[in-house]
Amino acid sequence: MRILKTQRWAVLLLAVLVFARTAYASDQHGVSADVIAAYPTPNVTQLAVNPDLIADRLYQRVLGAVAIHDAPEGNVVRTLDAGFNYLTTWQPEGDWTQVNAGEWVRTEHLRPVRPSRFAGVLLGNPMPYPMAWVLVNVVPSRTPGAEPTQGDSPISRYTKVNLYDAVEVDGWHWYQIGVNQWIEQRVIAQVLPVERPEGVNTEKWVSVDLYEQVVIAYEETIPVFATLVSSGLAQWPTNEGLFNVYVRYARTRMAGAFGQPDFYYLEEVPWTMYFDGDIGLHGTYWHDGFGYRHSHGCVNLSIQDAHWLYNWSANARVSDQPNSLGMAVYVYSSGQYR
Repeated sequence: MRILKTQRWAVLLLAVLVFARTAYASDQHGVSADVIAAYPTPNVTQLAVNPDLIADRLYQRVLGAVAIHDAPEGNVVRTLDAGFNYLTTWQPEGDWTQVNAGEWVRTEHLRPVRPSRFAGVLLGNPMPYPMAWVLVNVVPSRTPGAEPTQGDSPISRYTKVNLYDAVEVDGWHWYQIGVNQWIEQRVIAQVLPVERPEGVNTEKWVSVDLYEQVVIAYEETIPVFATLVSSGLAQWPTNEGLFNVYVRYARTRMAGAFGQPDFYYLEEVPWTMYFDGDIGLHGTYWHDGFGYRHSHGCVNLSIQDAHWLYNWSANARVSDQPNSLGMAVYVYSSGQYR
C-alpha cells in the first residue's frame, strides 16, 4: 500500500490558485460552483487503449514450484522454483499447457491474469488547474478534514480530477476536486511537471517522481504525456539521479533473487528500457496497482503506457555519445514519505 506522505507545496499549484481565490466566499474554502462548471475536468487527452495490444498474449501466474516437460506426460526438462513467476503460454489443451517450444506445464499449475487497462494522458493543452488521479475508490468529504457524508457518491479509482484548492488539516493537505468535494492527499497522485534539469542531454526525456509515482514525458521543456507508475519498494528502491536509457527490448525475460524468498521469473516483459543497471521502465502485466510502489526497483507502467513511451522515445539519442545512449531519465522525489 502507499506509504503516508507529506505533500511539498508545488509552485504550480500556488500560482493557479491565485486566480481561483478571487471566486471564494470569504468564509469558505474552495472555488465557486461557477468556476468548477467552467473547468469541470482536466484539460488533457486520454490515451486510447488498444485491446489487441494488451491481450496479444496469454499471461499466466505459476502456482508454486513446477516441473516443465518436453511434451504432455513427457520427460522433465527443467524445473521452476516457487516464487513470483509468470509465463506467456498457448491456450491450454486439457490437462497440459504449452509454455514455450518443446515445453509443457500441467494446466492446474497456471492461472490466467488480466493485464491492466489503465492508460495515461497526453498533455500540451493549457491546464488552468493541476490534475491528479484518484488512487482508491473514495467518497469525498464535503469540507476539508470532515468525514464523508453517508449517501454521497464515491469516486472511482483512476478518475482524473482537477485540484481547485488546497487546505492543510492536521498536517495533511486536502484538495477540492468538485463542488463540496474534498479528498486527502494520500488518495491522489498529482502531475507536477519539473523544470528541465541541468545535464539532460536529449530532446525527449522523462521525469520519474517517486513521491507521487508519476512519470512525465517532455519534449525539451514541454510536458507532453503523464501517467501513473509503480517504482521500487523500500527494500528495493529505485535510485534517484540522472540517467540515460542504454538498451531497449520489445520483449525480454526478467529473473532474480534465485534461491531467496523473493525469487521472481517473468517471461516476455514488454517494452523495456533499461537506464540504471538492471533497473528500467517497462510494461507490466502482473498487477494493476499503479500509483503505489510495487517493484524490485524497476519503474512499472501499464502495457499501453509502456508501448507509447517506447515508440515515442525510439529516436531519442545523445548525438555526441559513441555508444548512442537513449533518452534521459530523471528520477527524483517531490516530497518525503512518512
